[in-house]
Amino acid sequence: MKENKNLLIIIAFFLNALFLNAQESILKKYNWDEKNTSINIPDIYKSENEVILDKTVKIELINENKVAKQYFLLHQKVYVNSDDAVNKYNKIYIPFSEDEKLLVTKARVILSNGKIINLNTKDIKEEIDEEKEMKYNYFAVTGLEKGAVLEEIFLFEQVPDLNGKTIKIQTEQPIGNLNFELIYPNHLVFKTKNYNGLSEPVIDNEKLKDQNASILTIQEKNISGLIDDDKFSNWNNSIKMFRYKLDENTANGAKNMYNFKTFSSNVYENLYKELDKKSVRDIEDFFKNVPKSNNQEENIWNIENKIKKTIIYNSYFDNKENLSDIIKSKQANQSDIIKLYLAAFNSFKIEHNIVFTSNRFEIPFDKDFESYENLNDILFYFPIVNKYLSPTNPTYRFPLFPSENGDTNGLFIKTKEYSGVKMGYGEIEMIKLPDTSLTEDLMDITIDFTKDLQNPLITTKIQFGGYSNINIQPIKDYVPAEDYKNILKEIAENYTGSKEFKSLETKNDGLDFIGKKPFTIEVTFDGKDLIQKAGPNFLFSAGLTIGKQTELYQEGTRKTPVEIDYPHAYKRNVKLILPENVTVKNLEKFDLSFETKINDKVEAAFYSKHSKNGNIINVENTEFYNITKYPLDKFESYKDVINAAADFNKVIIILSKN
Repeated sequence: MKENKNLLIIIAFFLNALFLNAQESILKKYNWDEKNTSINIPDIYKSENEVILDKTVKIELINENKVAKQYFLLHQKVYVNSDDAVNKYNKIYIPFSEDEKLLVTKARVILSNGKIINLNTKDIKEEIDEEKEMKYNYFAVTGLEKGAVLEEIFLFEQVPDLNGKTIKIQTEQPIGNLNFELIYPNHLVFKTKNYNGLSEPVIDNEKLKDQNASILTIQEKNISGLIDDDKFSNWNNSIKMFRYKLDENTANGAKNMYNFKTFSSNVYENLYKELDKKSVRDIEDFFKNVPKSNNQEENIWNIENKIKKTIIYNSYFDNKENLSDIIKSKQANQSDIIKLYLAAFNSFKIEHNIVFTSNRFEIPFDKDFESYENLNDILFYFPIVNKYLSPTNPTYRFPLFPSENGDTNGLFIKTKEYSGVKMGYGEIEMIKLPDTSLTEDLMDITIDFTKDLQNPLITTKIQFGGYSNINIQPIKDYVPAEDYKNILKEIAENYTGSKEFKSLETKNDGLDFIGKKPFTIEVTFDGKDLIQKAGPNFLFSAGLTIGKQTELYQEGTRKTPVEIDYPHAYKRNVKLILPENVTVKNLEKFDLSFETKINDKVEAAFYSKHSKNGNIINVENTEFYNITKYPLDKFESYKDVINAAADFNKVIIILSKN
C-alpha cells in the first residue's frame, strides 16, 4: 500500500532505532580510477554492438547524524561499438525519483586513441515528456564515437529498503564483470535469495570490522545479455536477479522481521475499524440509490460502479479523517478508497478478502520469500462467487481485474474470531484469471455472392468478450462523439481490411456494460477488393475476412518461455453464399489443425474445418489459449498455433461459373 505521512514518520523512528552507531559513508568517498583509462576489450566482446565491461552496484545502510540512510552507487563502463549504440548513449538519462537525492553524477568518454572527454554538470539537460507529464534530466554526451568507452557514476541518498528489494543483475547487454555489494551494520541479518542461476552471495564480517559493518557481495563474470524482444514472454521473470530483506536485529533480539503474518495483522487492524455514527449515516446515504439484489455479483458490480463514478482516486491525495470526509470531498487515496469499499461490503453483507499482490511482469511474486515488495497492488476477492475486483483502476469493472495481477500468488487477508474478537490473518494463494469462456471473441461473417460475383456483400459481426472489451468498451465515455465515430471506423477497418462501410452499428458501448455485456460491432461492406479475375476464374481471398492476424517470427534461438496476458479464445463462423451456377475449388485449404499439448492435455489450438450444403459453404474456425505459461520446449508448437490464423489469412479459393 502507499504509505501515508504518519506511517512514514513511524517508519523513520523505527529505521533510526535499527542503526545503533553513527557512521560516515564509505560511498561518498568513492571515485573512478583517474589513471585507469586504457581500453581492453576481451576477444569474446569485440564483435558486440555494446557491452557493459564493468558494472559496480553498491548499497550502503548507515546511521548518519542519528538518521538512518541508504546510499546507492552505480558505476559502469560501457563499450560502444556500433552506430546504433552511439546514438543510444548520446543521452545518459539520470535515473532518480522524487523521494531520493542525487549526490554525485559523473561521466566521461574514453576514446580508442586514449583521449579523455570529461562531461560536467553544464552538459545536463532537461527533457519534458508532455504525454506522461514527466521531466527527465540527462547528460548530453559529446564526442562519443564507435570504439569508445563511456564511464559513468551516480550516487543517490535514499530511504533504506529493508522490507524487500530486488536487484536485477542481468541486462539486455552482456556484462563482463559484475560486482554487487550490500554494506550494513553487522548487528543486522538479511534474508536473501538468488534467481535463474545467479551466484550465491558471500558475507565478509572482517573487512569493515572497525566500522562494525559487514559486506554482502555477489560477483559474476561474462553474464550473457538477454534481449527483451521475445514476443509473449516475461523478461523480468527470466533474468538473473537477487532479493534481500532485513530478517533479524541481533541488538534487540528481533527476528523474522517484515513477515506476512505481521503485515496481515496490521492491515486488518488499520482497515477494519468500527465506524463512527456519522460515517455510518453518510455511507447509507451514499449508497441509498444503489439497487440491492439477491444476486451478489450484481451488488458487487453496482457498488464498484457507484464508487468509481463518484470518487476520484489518486494515490497522492492526503488521508481523510473519516469516511464522511471522503464522500464529501469525492477524493480518496489508496487506503481511503479501500475503507470505502469495505464499508460498502459490510453494509451489503458481502463476504470478501483483501488481496495484496504484484505485477507478475515486473516483480514476480515468490511465495517462499516474504517480501513487502510483492504487496504493491490490491484486489478484492469474493469467496462465494470466486471472482475479483480491482478497486483503484477506473476502467475495470467486476469481474475483470488487471491481468498482470492474475495467474500469480497473492496474500489474502482473512478474518478469524476468537472468543468474540475478530482478527486478521494472511494466507498465500494463487489468484486465478478467468478462463477462456470470459475472454472469448465471437465472429460471424456472411459473404453473399448471389447478386454480384465480383463484388460480394460482406456482413461481419464481432462480439468482444472479457479482456478484449477493456481496450474498446470504455472509449465512448472518454472521447467526443465525432472522435468516437472515427475510432469505430478504425476498429472495423482493423478487423475487415475495408475502409468504406455501408453500415456500422455497435451495442453495449460504455462503462455501464463492462463486466456485464460484451461490446458488439456489426458492419456491412463491399468485398470487391478481395476478389480478382484470373482467366475464366475468380480468386477470392476468403482468409482475409477474419481480419489480419498476428504472425510470430523468431529470429535466432528462443531463450524465454512463453507467457501471455490472459487465457482467451476466438470462434469464427464464415458463411459463403454462392449463386446456383458457381462452383468452388480447393475448399480443403480451409481445413487446418494445430495443437500445443502439455502433459497430454491440449492447452492451445487452432482448428478450422469446412462443410458444404448446396450453394452454402460454412467454415468453423476455433482458436484458444487455455493457460498463460507455456514451457520453452513447447515454443515451436505454440508458434504453429499462433501462425495458423495468419496462414488462414492466406487462403484463396477459386470460383468458377458453370
